[in-house]
Amino acid sequence: MLKKSVTIKEIAKEAQVSIATVSMILNNKDKNISESTRNKVLKIAKEKNYIPNTMARSLITKQTGIIGLVIPDITNPFFPEIARGVEDKASEERYSIIICNTDDNLQKEDQYIQILTEKMVDGIVITHSADRYQEDSIRILDGCRVPIVLIDRDYSIPNVIGKVLVDNFKASYEAVNYLLNKGYRKIAYITGSLNTKTARDRLEGYKEALLTRGISYDERYIKVGEYKIQWGIDATKKLVSEDVFFDAIFCGNDLIAIGSMKALKKFRLKVPQDIGIMGFDDIYMASVIEPALTTMKQPNYEMGYYAAELLIEGIKKESLSINEKNTKKIILDSKLIVRESS
Repeated sequence: MLKKSVTIKEIAKEAQVSIATVSMILNNKDKNISESTRNKVLKIAKEKNYIPNTMARSLITKQTGIIGLVIPDITNPFFPEIARGVEDKASEERYSIIICNTDDNLQKEDQYIQILTEKMVDGIVITHSADRYQEDSIRILDGCRVPIVLIDRDYSIPNVIGKVLVDNFKASYEAVNYLLNKGYRKIAYITGSLNTKTARDRLEGYKEALLTRGISYDERYIKVGEYKIQWGIDATKKLVSEDVFFDAIFCGNDLIAIGSMKALKKFRLKVPQDIGIMGFDDIYMASVIEPALTTMKQPNYEMGYYAAELLIEGIKKESLSINEKNTKKIILDSKLIVRESS
């Protein structure tokens, strides 16, 4: 026969204190309770293997202590670090997380948002699909009944209470300037979808860096596709086959850059002797491939950590009936990491 879980009432009876006292101690609201009473209650709870009834608690507090994390591609090494940051901050605040991987599929993302809402999560941290830019798809997030914090995405709807962003224009401008200072002049740019402000800002930074050095922007040097290794391969093959002279390639992320380097090897072009390559993100693989990849490092762990911090802060304020609806925005800087590829 399964052993029945001990209740707060039973702990209170054995400790000879009130149920309210036990509840305050177990919920870390025991500032005015003596240390001896606290230790006694915690000792009994531990000995009897007390497990909180989170469902019962959520019915009272209207909160579950769970937050959702929605990311587009768990196989992209950029996102696990974001997830780690969210998880670490959530753990510090005694929250659990549910991670949802959408494969950058808008329909799957919609389903997960609905599921998380049905599971009564207290809030959602999301890096949404690149396709979530049209009015109809934005409305789904707008109709979500819980607070949302965006990572690496920037737009405003009422229930978005926070955004954690990188200055992508500045980062891209710095990256292209680095290549120009190294003597490269014909710099191609391979990017993923331009549907997000993140991607558009990087393109504008690329353009501005060329303009300030008196170099004309040329559409032939721009290849738009996906943030994946295969797109880096395909786009580089297109650049070579179109017989457009280039001496460097700036890539929208490190995966694209790795694919580009792989394609160049097939054409027997050496990196960096023949073509300079630069990535964006500084994923783990960037430092171990040969030649090691020069890239712009994004603070992805910090992005996840701060996003969870903003969300939990907002959840707590809602629970205290503090109606503070002004969206908080944290903008972080990228860092130039110089290695061997350029």
